Amino acid sequence: MKIGELARRTGVSERSLRYYEQQGLLVSERTPGGQRDYAERAVDRVIRIQELFAAGLNSKKIARVLPCMRDGDGGPSEIATGKLVTELAKERARIDQMINSLVNSRDVLDGVIDAASEAER
Repeated sequence: MKIGELARRTGVSERSLRYYEQQGLLVSERTPGGQRDYAERAVDRVIRIQELFAAGLNSKKIARVLPCMRDGDGGPSEIATGKLVTELAKERARIDQMINSLVNSRDVLDGVIDAASEAER
């Protein structure tokens, strides 16, 4: 599929898709005319990349993690090292801290909303 179709199907800009290629996160073939041509599996790959960016990982870490993720075959990766697993556990702990902080912020905001609602009555 062409880059425009991949962008449409994933909701990711063409510019981002080109960036993913530059970072080694995504691969395309080239048509005789030089246009990018993506395999169907690129849709799932882009979605995974977006999920990892949303989790706060940078492109270098994503490049290391992607080959370790289970693909359609569900098989485990042979390159998932103990060091990478430790790094990912730290990332997960960081995300957990962010979630806890957001929950606390929401609770404070709920208290303010409740107090303001009572004052209006």
